[in-house]
Amino acid sequence: TPTPTDGSAPADGSTPAAEATPDPSALSDEPTAEPTGPSDVSWVTPRLQAEFAAYDCATAPESDGQAAPADRAIIACSDDGAAKYVLGPVEVDGSTISDATSGLQQSSQGVSTGTWSVNLVFDGDGTKQFGDMSTRLITLESPRNQFAFVLDNEVISAPVTQGVVTNGKPSITGNFTQESAKALADQLKFGALPLSFTLQSSDVISATLGSSQLTSGLIAGLIGLVLVVLYSLVQYRLLGTVTIASLVIAAVITYLLITLLSWREGYRLSLAGVAGLIVAIGITADSFIVYFERIKDELRDGRGLVSSVEQGWKRALRTIIASDTVNFLAAAVLFILAVGNVKGFALTLGLTTIIDLIVVSLFTHPILQLLANRPFFAEGHRMSGLDPRALGAVYRGRATFRTPTAAAGR
Repeated sequence: TPTPTDGSAPADGSTPAAEATPDPSALSDEPTAEPTGPSDVSWVTPRLQAEFAAYDCATAPESDGQAAPADRAIIACSDDGAAKYVLGPVEVDGSTISDATSGLQQSSQGVSTGTWSVNLVFDGDGTKQFGDMSTRLITLESPRNQFAFVLDNEVISAPVTQGVVTNGKPSITGNFTQESAKALADQLKFGALPLSFTLQSSDVISATLGSSQLTSGLIAGLIGLVLVVLYSLVQYRLLGTVTIASLVIAAVITYLLITLLSWREGYRLSLAGVAGLIVAIGITADSFIVYFERIKDELRDGRGLVSSVEQGWKRALRTIIASDTVNFLAAAVLFILAVGNVKGFALTLGLTTIIDLIVVSLFTHPILQLLANRPFFAEGHRMSGLDPRALGAVYRGRATFRTPTAAAGR
């Protein structure tokens, strides 16, 4: 039976004489008479009565997670600590609640009253138990006509019984707001998680950590791009400028696509996405290397530059398509199967793979066709990167070699 504390002073304003508080452990914990029902005051033993008088909700121990007993009364405080109660044995277990929702209360005519309530649904056992309890409590005087919902040894609600509920669908009304009604419904439906957490370590992470990592990734990509540019100039001389121009075109197209995705689809470039862009630099540079080396192979075989560009392109295109297809399929599988940031990596990798094939087909190859007709490259200037004399001798068969000069003259 809920019994809220009474903190009122005597009506005449006098100070009552101090009374000695008995030691609860010295008192009997057996009922003075055999209880005839859950609401029988005989459940309040002398020891429990003394403990209730000395009980302080502010210093009450934390719950041990054990369920309330079904064979004796207990002391519990409200969740805000404003009231304490003596509660009889458990009559309806929380596991019998099938559902608990919050909603606007309706009148008997089905019209909304504008006040919020919590609506419960019990299973078969809970319906019978709650019906028996409400039938008994409706006949009692306040505060014995109250019942309490207890969670972790705290009374989260102690409504007054206003009618007999035998259909297993009681409603709790009161001064609820939408938020408080939903909170109580969630507590009744889900209860408390039987978990406890122990702090092992703690780290303070700056809110700018993500942006700083992204900046570091972009810097790493820029360093990789510079290294590719330097390698192209050292290895291919002025032919390396074609690589640089192609990388610039690919970067512009990639930037425009990411901007478009950000605008239309809400895409945000993550650190994983930056990693995909960095990998794409190597993929794009690899396509140029394959193409240029095929041209050199044709020059070593004694072809002219124009013919070498066309034949080298035919041979290189098959290799480039095969390589880009493998990369694109890997990116597609990652995008479909992966979750989180890995999707960002797969997206940028797939986009840049397609861009690589477009750039090398529609920009790099046409540019080389034009350069092949310019004297600087056609005559094999030593700074062009296509100097036949620097490509080595050509094997003619029968243990003889054609000199680089002879190869260039064909």
